[in-house]
Amino acid sequence: MNWDSSFENFKNYLKLERGLSTNSIKSYEYDLNLFKNFIQSNKMSDTPFNCRPETVKNYLYNNLSNKKSRSQARSISAIKSYFNYLIFEGYIKKSPISDIESPKLEKKLPEVLTELEIEKLIKSFDMQQNFGQRNRTIIEVLYGTGIRVSELVNLKLSNIFFKENIIKIIGKGNKERFVPLGRIASNEIRKYLKIRDNSIIDSKFSDIVFLNRYGRGLTRSMIFKIISDSYKRIGLDKKISPHTLRHSFATHLLKNGADLRTIQIILGHESITTTEIYTHLDTYHLDEVLNKFHPRK
Repeated sequence: MNWDSSFENFKNYLKLERGLSTNSIKSYEYDLNLFKNFIQSNKMSDTPFNCRPETVKNYLYNNLSNKKSRSQARSISAIKSYFNYLIFEGYIKKSPISDIESPKLEKKLPEVLTELEIEKLIKSFDMQQNFGQRNRTIIEVLYGTGIRVSELVNLKLSNIFFKENIIKIIGKGNKERFVPLGRIASNEIRKYLKIRDNSIIDSKFSDIVFLNRYGRGLTRSMIFKIISDSYKRIGLDKKISPHTLRHSFATHLLKNGADLRTIQIILGHESITTTEIYTHLDTYHLDEVLNKFHPRK
C-alpha cells in the first residue's frame, strides 16, 4: 500500500466509521497531502509503513514552524489521526508522531452580538427586495435556534414541525437532535415559504428549505455573504459570521437563566466542556446575579 491508497482508505474510514462531514474530511486531506508531497519531493519515504519520527520532525520544522499555532495543531492532529488509523488496522505497530505534542492554543472567546445589534441586523433587510424575506428568515433561524450554518443549508421542510414548534437537525457525525423553534422564527419561515412556493424550484431540492434564484440549495459561502452584507449595511464594528449568531444565541440563553446542560443539548455539543465557554462571555451578568441573590452582597 502506498501513500495515495492509504489516504483513500483513511478518508473512507473517516466518513464511514467516524461519520465526519465532507468539510472535515477535506481538511484532513489537505494537511495530509502537504505532508505526503514534502516526503515524496524529498524522497524520504516510499510508503507510510517505513516513515520515521525524524521524517515527521523534519516536515514539521520546515513547513509548519512559521505558521500560527492553530494551523500547526490542526496539521499535527491530522497526521496523528492518520498514523493511529494505520495502527488500528494493524499496518504499523507504533506511530512516528506519537512523541510529538501539539502546541498549546490560546482560548479565544468568540465574538458575540448584543440583543440590540441582533435586532438592527434583522431589521436591515428590505422586504420589498428580491430575497429580502429569505435572508431575514435565515438570520432569524440561525439566531433563534443556534444551529450551525451547515445544518441550515441542509434543513428540510419535512424536518420542520410547526405544530410541535421543533425542527429535526442532522448534525455532526449524522447525529439527529430536536431543536425548539421559537414563535418569531416560525412566523418568518411561514412568510418565506409562501414566497418560495411561487418561485422556481429544482425537483432535486424540493425538500430543502432555503433556495437560491435557480431553485437549488444555498451554499455555506452564500450564507456568509448574506451576513457579511447585512453587518456592513448597518455599520456594525464587528466582523461576524453565521457562527457569531450561534454564539449569541447560546450567550443570551445563559444570560437569561438557561442551564448549561439544556444549551449543550440544543447546540448538539458532545461534551459539556465545549458549552462551558459561554460562562466566560458575560461576566457583567454573572456579577449582577451575585449582587442580586447572594446574602453578603
